[in-house]
Amino acid sequence: MALQAQENVLNLYSARHYQTDEALYDNFTKATGIKINRVDADDAGILARLKSEGSASPADVILLVDAARLWRAEVEGLFQPVRDKLLETRIPPQLRSQDKGEGSQWFGFSTRARIIVYNKQVVSREDVDTYEELADPKNRGKLCTRSGSHPYNLSLFGSMMEHLGPVKTEAWLKGLVANMARPPMGGDTDQIKAVASGECAIALTNTYYLARLMRSEKADDKAIVQQIAAVMPNQATTGTHVNIAGGAVARYAKNRTAAVRFLEYLASDAAQAYFANGNNEWPAVAGLKLTNSALDQLGSFKPDSVAVSVIGMNQVKVQQMLDRVGYK
Repeated sequence: MALQAQENVLNLYSARHYQTDEALYDNFTKATGIKINRVDADDAGILARLKSEGSASPADVILLVDAARLWRAEVEGLFQPVRDKLLETRIPPQLRSQDKGEGSQWFGFSTRARIIVYNKQVVSREDVDTYEELADPKNRGKLCTRSGSHPYNLSLFGSMMEHLGPVKTEAWLKGLVANMARPPMGGDTDQIKAVASGECAIALTNTYYLARLMRSEKADDKAIVQQIAAVMPNQATTGTHVNIAGGAVARYAKNRTAAVRFLEYLASDAAQAYFANGNNEWPAVAGLKLTNSALDQLGSFKPDSVAVSVIGMNQVKVQQMLDRVGYK
C-alpha cells in the first residue's frame, strides 16, 4: 500500500514560474491519477537545494528554464540518465543532452529566442539588427536590460563569447554598459515597457514576454505594442540566440517510473501545444500546428547553433567580465 501511495505522487522542483502551467500539471494528474507536489524556485535556488539535500532529496523531476543551468546540473551529477524511445523520437538531438551510452540526462521541451525590441519613433531597424550593434556608440544612452548576471543574459553572453572570443566579448560588454539609459533592473517585461515609454529605446527580451503583450486585450498592453518593433538579431551571420526550458529525472528520484511518465507527457502533442498557446514558447517537437497569432507574427528565423555545453562552460569567464566592466 505504501508503494502504491508513493507511485501516485510526483515531487516536482520547478523553475517555471508561469501561472498558465497550472493547467498543464492538472491535466497530467487527471490523465494519470498521479498527484504533483511542487516546489517553486529559480534555477540557482533549485540547484542549491538539490546539492544541500543530497541523497535525502525527495525530488523526482526537475524543470529548469535555462540551457546552461541544465548543463551545469548535469555536470554536477544532479540528474540521472533516461533512455526512453518516446522521448528520443519526439525531442530532437540538439534539444537534449548528449547520450554517453546510458541515455540523456535532460530534455528540452520548449524554446524561446532572445531578441531585440526597439522604439519605432527613435531607432531604425538597421541600427539594431545584430547583438553587436547594441554596444555601438550610435546607440549611446538608448539601452536597457535586466541584470547582466540573470541566466537569460548569461547564456546569450556565453554564446557571444564563442563567436567573438574573450577579448572582443569583454569589449562588447563594456560597450553595453556605456550605452545604458539606466542601471539594469526589473524583468524582461519591464524592459519592453521602458522602451515603449521612452525611458530607453532598445532592450533585450525573451520572445514569450513580448508575445504575451501582443496577445493581450488590455488597452495599456496594446498601446505598448504599438510603440515598439522587434527584430531577430544576427540573421545574416550567427543566428538568433535560442534558450530552452527543459526537464530531467532527479538523481535520487524515489519514483522514477512516474518521473519518466511525466517527461513523456511533456513531449505529448497536448502538452507541447500548451507550451505554445499557454506560455508563448515554441514547442520542441517539430511539425506541430500552432494557433498562436503572436508566434506566427514573430515568424521563422535562423537560430544560433552554439552547443549548450559550450555556453555553460563560458559562463564563469563571462561573469568575471561582467564584474570587471561594471555590468550589474
